[in-house]
Amino acid sequence: MKIGLFFGSFNPIHVGHLILANHMVEYGPLDQVWLVVSPHNPLKKKKTLLADYHRLAMVELAITGNDKLRASNIEFNLPQPNYTVVTLAKLKEKYPDYNFVLIMGEDNLLTLDKWYNYEQIIENYEVIVYPRNTGFKSPFPQEKCPNISVLENVPLMNISSTFIRRAIKEKKSVKYVLTDGVLEYIEKMNFYKK
Repeated sequence: MKIGLFFGSFNPIHVGHLILANHMVEYGPLDQVWLVVSPHNPLKKKKTLLADYHRLAMVELAITGNDKLRASNIEFNLPQPNYTVVTLAKLKEKYPDYNFVLIMGEDNLLTLDKWYNYEQIIENYEVIVYPRNTGFKSPFPQEKCPNISVLENVPLMNISSTFIRRAIKEKKSVKYVLTDGVLEYIEKMNFYKK
């Protein structure tokens, strides 16, 4: 089975994440996409991050009814800060028969050379990059990095979790950028208002 790993803070998960994940299993080369909730990205600030279990709960609510998408908490029990290369090794150990593929946005690809042991990732795993802008070119030439490919003809979604958090804080509607279950959870828990 070919499993796409879509890592993220998902703070909160939004329709852009879901459209991309669904596109990858419906039109791409993947059997499933696992949305891996990251406790803390070493390259990002932790200040606005909700607790791990809340973000995992929102991912589970968002993907309810889609058996091709799965929420993963694999990083919750790994040493912090955690590194993708460590998670990939742990997953390969736990699921030796699965072929894992890394899914990342162009913004992550542009900082990939700052990742811990990134050479090991691009040497041993296929990396599928979704562009955020039309005409994006990879800084990793295909002839030198054949495992990295940039998606073409993918829906471009200019939605960010930062935008959603700011909108909620400013008391603006985010009704159509979140699933109903996620929106209800955020409202019930009174998240992102301060």
